[in-house]
Amino acid sequence: MTRLAAGYGLCLLLAVPLWAAEPSFDDRAQQDVHAVVKQIQARYEKTKDLQADFTQKTRIEGFERPVTSSGKVYIKKPGRLRWDYLDPANEEIYVNHDDVKVYVPEHKQVLVGKLTQMAASKAPLELLQGAAKLEESFEVEPTPGKERGVGGIRRITLIPKAKEQESTRSLQRIVVEVFPKTYFIRTVTLHEINGNVATFEFSDLKPNVGLGNELFDFKAPPDVEIVKAPVLSGS
Repeated sequence: MTRLAAGYGLCLLLAVPLWAAEPSFDDRAQQDVHAVVKQIQARYEKTKDLQADFTQKTRIEGFERPVTSSGKVYIKKPGRLRWDYLDPANEEIYVNHDDVKVYVPEHKQVLVGKLTQMAASKAPLELLQGAAKLEESFEVEPTPGKERGVGGIRRITLIPKAKEQESTRSLQRIVVEVFPKTYFIRTVTLHEINGNVATFEFSDLKPNVGLGNELFDFKAPPDVEIVKAPVLSGS
């Protein structure tokens, strides 16, 4: 299991007729989040590729101190993603649609599997891969509380619709915050049923820089062992 193991559409905002009653707070909050989702969709539809830095902070139930790591992420349509951990140790994750390769140089191993059959750790990858299809996979709700994200934009909470996949079975909810103006995803916080909470924060985003396919093609060194990821089955 990798460090990710502690750890990617949308409804149109309906116009309210001028003669309609004043919406309640809940109605306004729901309208707000659908407006945010619509902006996310519009942004990612215009994005052919994207690279960014990330930091990950994971609070594991029963442990006092969070686990922190950082690295770079690269995304390219359609369905290509590369996720590189650089600190505190190297790990490379390559995603091509549903195919995943996890390369750990220190162990000289490559774990090969399917995104939809691996643990909830891969949820950030799915979310970033499919940011323009949020409402196909999630119920979209306002995040409880009065606190808002950067620029006063409401955070959105995503509740997985499908519980039969390993990638969502242990997830309780995902909270997403976006950057003002661009509506790129700024933070993703995963709340797991077991109490673990993993937050991914993205910075130095560079969209549409023309990332080449070679960046997403993993070529295994000759001394690397290929290991097939087990297909986890739940009750």
